[in-house]
Amino acid sequence: MSSNATTNIAYPKEVIDPHHHFIDTANTTFQKFLQRACGGDISCLPEDYTRDVIEPLARLGVQFAGSVHVEAMPDNGPEEVAWVEQMSAEGRCSYVKGFVASADLTQDNIDEELQKLIQTSPNKLRGIRWILDCVGKFEGGKTVTHLATSRHDGIDYLKSAEFERGLAMLSKYNLSFDLQCAPIQLVESAATLFAKYPELKVCIDHLGKPRTVLGSDLLDDGKTINPNIIPDANEMEIWRKGMKAMSALPNVHIKISMLGYSMPGWIRTDERKAILKSMVREVVDMFGSKRCMVAWNWHVNGAVSDAGKSAFVLLFYHVDSIV
Repeated sequence: MSSNATTNIAYPKEVIDPHHHFIDTANTTFQKFLQRACGGDISCLPEDYTRDVIEPLARLGVQFAGSVHVEAMPDNGPEEVAWVEQMSAEGRCSYVKGFVASADLTQDNIDEELQKLIQTSPNKLRGIRWILDCVGKFEGGKTVTHLATSRHDGIDYLKSAEFERGLAMLSKYNLSFDLQCAPIQLVESAATLFAKYPELKVCIDHLGKPRTVLGSDLLDDGKTINPNIIPDANEMEIWRKGMKAMSALPNVHIKISMLGYSMPGWIRTDERKAILKSMVREVVDMFGSKRCMVAWNWHVNGAVSDAGKSAFVLLFYHVDSIV
């Protein structure tokens, strides 16, 4: 980024990052599913986060006030929280102020599992996430079904009585729920389900996850930038309908994050940035600014997470400018 790219940008004095992940598959016992899913070991640790996020912000004069660690598909939710808490106690990530932890809400012993999580971090546990993107069985990225749902063979939990039973228990412990699902699920089931629990705080992850609305970043030759600037009308219609239904629920918030999923290579051209800006503005208009938050979903996959060693400051500049 050129030195004058941020000249006229008025950055906030401080920020809180509400969504990031730590991963170390080679040295933990609770990330075996993730290790298998990735086909090998991956690592993104507090020292990397400091380099990629905190230090670039400091260079912009922005104070980093803290973060929320979000589950990364662990085999055991309490063990993941305990691991991050231990790193925090060692001074490696004392900036982690809260947890959105993993818990399969369909478990028969879900009450016991929630109590374990609270005991593991009684002062920082804020919410629960169980990834729900599902339009059938996982097909290796060919559909919107997330690899996380391969843990239960592509069953749509948003249509599950067992899941609703567990969801209903979250308010008992004053816990929120992070909702990551496909736009069609917002339309078909999520809005109806969460309307039944107005006391439950819900946060939609990743802009509601409209999928590659302009298509792939590059053409089939792997070199030429995809020139398309016409969003997929069907994808946008479904996403917009779901967003409107969810925004009508006052207990629902949304994270503006993982923009690279909705529009791969969105920072490449002014046209792409303009389209994404219109989508973000539309979401802010629907939910109101007080129910929106910007997050970077920092982890190893920078292209999707909108993070990375060299891209973070660019991301911060562009997100600031489009919001």
